[in-house]
Amino acid sequence: MGYLFILIYIGIILLVIELCTNIVELTGLEKPVARFQVISMLTNTGFTTGESELIITHPIRRRLGAFLILFGAFSLAVIISAISGILQKNFHIQEVGIIAGILLLLLLILKLPFMHKKLKKKLHQEMEKSYKLEELPIKDVLLQNDEDDFMEIHVHEESGLIGKTIKDVIKTEEDINVLFIMRGEVMIRHERHDEKIREGDMIYLYGDKDCLQRKFASEIEAHKEKLEEKAEAKNNTPL
Repeated sequence: MGYLFILIYIGIILLVIELCTNIVELTGLEKPVARFQVISMLTNTGFTTGESELIITHPIRRRLGAFLILFGAFSLAVIISAISGILQKNFHIQEVGIIAGILLLLLLILKLPFMHKKLKKKLHQEMEKSYKLEELPIKDVLLQNDEDDFMEIHVHEESGLIGKTIKDVIKTEEDINVLFIMRGEVMIRHERHDEKIREGDMIYLYGDKDCLQRKFASEIEAHKEKLEEKAEAKNNTPL
């Protein structure tokens, strides 16, 4: 019976992970990233600096993170207690089974399409009511619909953008806004439309997703290949 108790509680932990992953996903994170961050917080093992900022800079994700950290510590205590209970033959299988059933029901309800859409809308409304504009993540401020996108363009050494100005590259009728150009540690905002683009510049853009992807397809693909090469080199590095 003791081993059954532990198996049921592990099932509860997995259900909590899946529930929280779905909720974090509703706030805008991709599912693989959301699941990894949920597991990291639950197990108190730490998580990567870049991705952890996606959690700590978002008010709703921070609340969920606090719950997961506390639940993880509580779960460790429960499992230790269960192992101790194996020796004492003292278990509460029925109660734990009920909790597992309730969590499973919540997960199934959350996965219903209409509920998924309703909860996502509710979370965004909650953020708009409870937090000032400057406290919200940039994506929640700028990306108001699926057609919007915020993009960071890396100007590679063979880019056709080099030597041109923003006015040369982007036509006035195109739905693209240049926020600023980052050159090393220097942020160029005031003269950004007249500044000639150089190799290594990072251009921060906001506008129509399809338009951005068509206009800067070469730069996006080159940066993607560069990241893949770095990842491959890292994987091939002997320990």
